[in-house]
Amino acid sequence: MTSLAPLPEAFEAAASPAAALAQARRVVVKIGSSLLFDADRRAVAADWLADLAGDIAELRRDGREVIVVSSGAVALGRGRLNLSTSRLQDKQAAAAVGQIRLARAYEEMLAPHGVTTAQVLLTLEDSTDRRRYLNSRATMQTLLGLGTVPIVNENDTVATDEIRFGDNDRLAAQIAVTCGADQLLLLSDVDGLYTANPKTDPTARHLPVIEALTPEIEAMGGDPVSGLSKGGMKTKLMAARTAVAGGCAMAIAEGSVLNPLAAVAEGARVTWFLPDTDPHAARKRWIAAMKPKGEITVDAGAAEALGRGKSLLPAGVTAISGRFGRGDPVVIQDGQGARLASGLVRYSSTEARAIAGHRSDEIGAILGYPGRAALIHRDDMVV
Repeated sequence: MTSLAPLPEAFEAAASPAAALAQARRVVVKIGSSLLFDADRRAVAADWLADLAGDIAELRRDGREVIVVSSGAVALGRGRLNLSTSRLQDKQAAAAVGQIRLARAYEEMLAPHGVTTAQVLLTLEDSTDRRRYLNSRATMQTLLGLGTVPIVNENDTVATDEIRFGDNDRLAAQIAVTCGADQLLLLSDVDGLYTANPKTDPTARHLPVIEALTPEIEAMGGDPVSGLSKGGMKTKLMAARTAVAGGCAMAIAEGSVLNPLAAVAEGARVTWFLPDTDPHAARKRWIAAMKPKGEITVDAGAAEALGRGKSLLPAGVTAISGRFGRGDPVVIQDGQGARLASGLVRYSSTEARAIAGHRSDEIGAILGYPGRAALIHRDDMVV
C-alpha cells in the first residue's frame, strides 16, 4: 500500500490540497457499529476486524500514524447482556460492558502484527474545553510518538448526548482536527454521498468529490440510520464541515467489504471532501485569531530560540503579566515589549510565575507535581 488513497481524476484536478492526500502522514479511521457487530452471533465480526487489523498494520509499516475511532460498545454490551430495551440507563450499562470487549477485540487482532493498542475514551466536551483539549491532544501525540494505535470511543457510559444522537462521526472529525490528521475515513454501510437516497430514488447520482459544503450539498444528507448505527449521512456531513475547516480531507467509504482500507487504496468508490488548507496552517490560523489573556516576556536567548522554531521553556521567561488559565492564549514579547509570537500556554499564570526563569527539571520540585517541559509548545505557537 504505497499511498492511502490514489486520487480519482476529478480529485487530482480539484484543488491544490488534494495533491498532499497521497502523502498522508496521519490518518483517522472511524468504524460504525453495523460494521463491527455481527448481529447473528451477537458478537464482534471477527473476520472483518482481522482484515481491518491487517490494513492498519500495513499503514503502520508504510510509516503512517493511525487513530481508530470505533463505535460498537453499546451493541456488544447489549449482545452480552441480552438487552433489547432502549432505556438510557440500559444503554449506558451496555456501553460499560461492551467497551471492555471492544478494546480487547482490537488488541487481540492487532497484537499479532506487532501493533500496540491504547484505549482512549473521550466526549465532545474534551475538544471544546481548552484545558481538556490540550490534555487530550498531548496524550494522543505521546501515544502516536510511542508507536501505538489509539482506539478512541465516545465515553458512552456518561455521554448521554452521544447515546441519544450518535456523534461518533463528529467525534472522529474532532479527533482528526485535534491531532492534525491529513485524512479522515468514515467507514460506513454506504459508499459515499448521493444526490438522493439511492435505495429509494433510481435517479440518485454518486458524488465522488465535494469541493465546498454548500447548503445544497448539506440538504442531501437526510436523516436515514441503520438498525445499529445511531448516525446517518447528516452527521457525516457535519463531520465533514469540522474536518475540512481544520485542514483535514475526509472520505465516506463502504466499509463492509473485507480489507476496507486496502479497497479505498485500490480505488473503491468513495466521496472525498476537500479541505481549503492543511492541518498545520488551519491550527495556526485558529490560534492567531484568539484574543490573548496575558503576556509573557522572554530574554534574548529565548527570543532567538523562538525564531528558530523552538518551544518556549520556563528558563527563558523574565516576566508574566495578566491572569490566564492553562490552555489560554497569550502573547510572547521581548524585553522592549515587541511582539514575538502568540500561543496556548500549558500553565496557569500563577504556575508560570512560579517556574519563570527555572530549568524544566526543576518544575516538579517547585510546583509539587510533575509538569510539562515547555511553557508553550511550538505546535501551539504562531511566530
